[in-house]
Amino acid sequence: MTIGIWILGDQLWTGQAALANRQAYARETPVILIESHNHIRQRPYHQQKLVLIWSAMRHFAEELKTLGWSVTYEVAEDFEPILSAWIERLGIKELQIMMPNDLPFLRLIKNLNLDCVITLIDNNHFLWTRTDFNNWAKSRKRLLLEDFYRESRKKWQILIEDNQPIGGQWNFDKQNRKPPKDGLKTAAPLWFEPDEITLQVIADVEALDIPKYGKIKPFRWAVNRRQALQVLEHFITNCLPNFGPYQDAMITEEETLWHSLLSPYLNLGLLTPLEVIQAAEIAYKKDNLALNSIEGFIRQVLGWREYMQGIYHYLGEDYANHNWFEHQQPLPAFFWDSNQTEMNCLKQVLSQVENTGYAHHIQRLMILSNFALIFGCSPPAVENWFHSVFIDAYDWVMQTNVLGMGQFADGGILASKPYAASANYIDKMSDYCRGCVYKKNERVGDLACPFNFLYWDFLARHREKLKCQGRVNMILGHLDRMSADELNQMRCQSNQLRAISCQESGVRSQESGGDREIGFWGDRVLG
Repeated sequence: MTIGIWILGDQLWTGQAALANRQAYARETPVILIESHNHIRQRPYHQQKLVLIWSAMRHFAEELKTLGWSVTYEVAEDFEPILSAWIERLGIKELQIMMPNDLPFLRLIKNLNLDCVITLIDNNHFLWTRTDFNNWAKSRKRLLLEDFYRESRKKWQILIEDNQPIGGQWNFDKQNRKPPKDGLKTAAPLWFEPDEITLQVIADVEALDIPKYGKIKPFRWAVNRRQALQVLEHFITNCLPNFGPYQDAMITEEETLWHSLLSPYLNLGLLTPLEVIQAAEIAYKKDNLALNSIEGFIRQVLGWREYMQGIYHYLGEDYANHNWFEHQQPLPAFFWDSNQTEMNCLKQVLSQVENTGYAHHIQRLMILSNFALIFGCSPPAVENWFHSVFIDAYDWVMQTNVLGMGQFADGGILASKPYAASANYIDKMSDYCRGCVYKKNERVGDLACPFNFLYWDFLARHREKLKCQGRVNMILGHLDRMSADELNQMRCQSNQLRAISCQESGVRSQESGGDREIGFWGDRVLG
């Protein structure tokens, strides 16, 4: 009986479960990878994300051929016709697929009408299996990242001695929140020139007549495991020693600071989480690096990344329907075009995303998601935008991070408070306010920073709901010390800004034409 393997675009390593299952029969096991144009019409993806995934897929196909696998690579409109023809031509009786990370793609696979048996192999993309995470979650009265992180540290014996955390504590986050200071000398990131395969993918993407976002050039990302390992080594050697203290800082025209840039490669399978974690721990022991930097980085991979995918599958597809604040505003048009805003923090981050498909976690959480939250944007529209524009975005990443952490749409399942802030936080953790036309210290008036009046209006609008969130009560007390006139003026300015934004968004959707509106403004909202 002929058994074939379909490798999905985010499963690009030789040890992935479906390939490992047939390793002993590589030469007699046909393998297929497929680029589907219809699949990417779901939303206007960043052009560099399309280049990254397709170039990585094409490079991986070539790698598999050198290892003796019989590989078919197809570029097509849809998955099903190509799969059907391949299965018939090769007489395949069973198609093995590693379980996809994203639930919508699992639904797509289950709806395929193929003339063979489809076998889903348990996913080994993460350290925690879905069964193990579900068993852990079911045994808990509360689902907290910190509890999960500690369990993970013990389970894999990471930064552990005698079953206790090295350094006497589990979390050094308080040491990793320094605001930026003048004269910081950051590490240069490691980038790559496109090779022949990548140049062809760039030309292919440029030729596509589909909604797209962002700039395609210069494209500088790693596209194979060899390059991804170089990025890991570069981070460990040049960035990790100083990563911790300023990991929350934001600096004008500084795209990467000391951040690792490893998430795109982890999410594609070019790197595995354990090898990344172990590389950091080895460097800590070998070079006597600062523990707060090592722990802070390891927590992002072993804690947060593993927790996000576990929660995503544990809570299921219904999680996407949460909207605790009942926010319904469309996303402002400037999210799709940074030239349409004069708020310097947003312009800086959005233009960076347009150029690279990347922003670090605080830029995403406390600039982009923060604004969308206090503005009152529809959570599915916000998630759709994040999913579209970020180079490391997938459904399993963005549902939990954006809806739970960023928009508090789940009412506290994931986060212990809404991550909302005024200009005060942005000014503390960045230099963005220095170059802004708006006044960071003003709450009302023509030059008041919109983050200020939107923030206080958000608290006032949702005060009754927020009372049950203990960590917010002290902040809510500040509302009592504000005059009714000031609160009313902030409410008026907030409503005026939303009204203007609705008009601009409407113009944008009309210009996009017909069905394109669904792609730009969120299929879950309009569809």
